Amino acid sequence: MHALVLYNDRIVSASEKFLSPGQIGLLSGWGVFTTLRIYGGVPFEFERHWARMTRDAALLHVPLSRDREQVRGRIGELIRANRAENAVARMCVVRNRDGFWEGPGIASAADLIVLTADLKKWGGAVRLTAVRQARHAASPFAGTKILSWAYNLTWVEEAQQRGFDEVVLLNERDEVAECTSANIFAVVDGAICTPPLSSGCLPGVTRNVLLEEVGGIEQRTLRLEDLCRAEEVFLTSATRELLAVEEIDGRPILTGGGHGHGCSRHLRNTYGAMSGASSNRF
Repeated sequence: MHALVLYNDRIVSASEKFLSPGQIGLLSGWGVFTTLRIYGGVPFEFERHWARMTRDAALLHVPLSRDREQVRGRIGELIRANRAENAVARMCVVRNRDGFWEGPGIASAADLIVLTADLKKWGGAVRLTAVRQARHAASPFAGTKILSWAYNLTWVEEAQQRGFDEVVLLNERDEVAECTSANIFAVVDGAICTPPLSSGCLPGVTRNVLLEEVGGIEQRTLRLEDLCRAEEVFLTSATRELLAVEEIDGRPILTGGGHGHGCSRHLRNTYGAMSGASSNRF
């Protein structure tokens, strides 16, 4: 993480003590967040991220009263202050009030916190394992991106201890939903597919960009066996862009071990061209 953060309307040192133990959102994980990729000093697809956060905040009763354009401007100031022109940002809204443990002197209903950090090196391809009953597709909160992220972090930690990189999360119907911090795509019988929102997956911004602006991608119910017989499997997220999968639970997906074959390479090039022009997409 970089040295400066945005706290509401102020850019402050990350070491400054500005949070309170009585903020109910910190105690309960009651809040929403999104992760943005920054290209050339511009957060890519900021409006899509803001729209999803607004939807999630309303569903979870998290106050989100700040002006979108004002927040965008403040994030731009933070990017410049941290010299984070090619980096990643995490934007969080933490609910402050209500609940048994609400502390005294809480001034606002919610706090906006934005952090930036250097990009992570993901490598050319990843190895996946799977977890069953990891998403509840029938839940009214399915597909929300909330601060309570401990389940996802635990699954990834356990997978990495076993030599894997990420985890395929299956829902209560044993259908593929997503990974812990990425959407998943597969080329099955020549068709590019991704699980529908009814699987319980997050409506990821990178996923939506590909679906809406590239075209030719099917939203199709997938099972683990579909991934294992696929010609290609790849992950999408703001930080990974498109990242190839080379194996699932020891079964190879990608021969040649690198950056994907025809379909994923085409989508990666298309997405790269779009994100490279992100300054014109606002």
